[in-house]
Amino acid sequence: MKFSSVGRLSLLALLGAGACSSDHAARDRGGDARMMAAPEPTPKRARASAYDPQIIDHARAMLAEGRETFRRDTFGDEAFWGDTLNLHRSIESAVSPKIALAVGLKVDSEALPDELVSKIKKNEVNMDDPATTVALLKLNAVVGVQGFFEESGKMKSVGITCALCHSTVDDSFSPGIGRRLDGWANRDLDVGKIVSLAPNLDPFAKLLGVDVATVKKVLLSWGPGKYDAELDKDGKAFRPDGKPAATLLPPAFGLAGVNLHTYTGFGSVTYWNSYVANTQMHGSGVFFDARLKEADQFPVAAKSGSWNSRPKEKDRVTPKLAALHFYQLSLPAPEPPAGSFDKSAFQRGQTLFEGKAKCATCHVPPLFTDPGNNLHSPAEIGIDDFQAERSPTKAYRTTPLRGLWSHQKGGFYHDGRFPKLDDVINHYNDHFKLQLSDAEKKDLIQFLMGL
Repeated sequence: MKFSSVGRLSLLALLGAGACSSDHAARDRGGDARMMAAPEPTPKRARASAYDPQIIDHARAMLAEGRETFRRDTFGDEAFWGDTLNLHRSIESAVSPKIALAVGLKVDSEALPDELVSKIKKNEVNMDDPATTVALLKLNAVVGVQGFFEESGKMKSVGITCALCHSTVDDSFSPGIGRRLDGWANRDLDVGKIVSLAPNLDPFAKLLGVDVATVKKVLLSWGPGKYDAELDKDGKAFRPDGKPAATLLPPAFGLAGVNLHTYTGFGSVTYWNSYVANTQMHGSGVFFDARLKEADQFPVAAKSGSWNSRPKEKDRVTPKLAALHFYQLSLPAPEPPAGSFDKSAFQRGQTLFEGKAKCATCHVPPLFTDPGNNLHSPAEIGIDDFQAERSPTKAYRTTPLRGLWSHQKGGFYHDGRFPKLDDVINHYNDHFKLQLSDAEKKDLIQFLMGL
């Protein structure tokens, strides 16, 4: 559309009318409009459009589907854990509720019938009997573990879900039994010990080119709260110092707005969902990453072809990625418990965090990670490059800090090398020559615990 010169003048006059009247009003008050800041516009409620109900309905549907996927979907991985490894046989014969809780498995108290709750409280349930574990699986009460049963009630297979590693419970009923906390890292979970119970570990031995005894040694070296998601790609079970190469299970909350996921930033949240569902959980889906076919860095992946996974049957992963991503991004970082930190010290710590301590240079509020490409070289953060070299990025991601108080167990950094926050702060104080006093370090800790 073209305007005539008269039309353009009329339009400009119309658009400028408000500004002119404000300018005159300012001069009438004795002020100079050119020297005055423009007034803040009055916030107006966004008008609903005809499309808005559709957006809201879509969001609700995605949230519900994503939650169900996160909690219940095995992506068909029971074909591996049950049908191939026969892990359900060990559960049936040797894994009592006491053993299950001891290796970090959690029980959803809200899935328990009132009658069973009453019996447990009265000590009328045999917690030393594997049959009780099977009964809990039938109730879908074991977080992250799905049992599959014949019509007769006999267990025929078992699968795992995202919630196994990335959910826990609030212990409101008893230790290990309570309401679900989706997105929380289960730092009690001994994944390696659980997998080592499988009667058939030959698939792992064949993949890694070692014997079963070596596979068990590696699995048992991980310990609670750790898992090695690169072992099946590079075959590196131990670090040069002899310690296990497994890393701490990360939380899956507070990720909205965060660019790259995991300690070394392999990819986005949804990339990692695909990576894990296909190559770690052994679900039936499509996964592609040509970076992982580089034989020098990823010899096992290059040989096995896991960098380009294609299911023989139906793709049960890809259709679930969108809703799963949506649900995970909806998980907020948990607020710290009331009275768990000193509020005055928190304020002083915030000033230090954003100033002298230089933390906010990378942990930029309110995301507390770098907006944009949140990767840094090992030299920048003053640590070795072992884990970085296991990633296509060869770098480390700036870890988001909200909810830090909820995942202290196991230590800090990807491998838990720093047992306490004091150790993390001392590391950066030395690396960046910050010259923080002991009092300032304590204030920083209070700030971090209050995020």
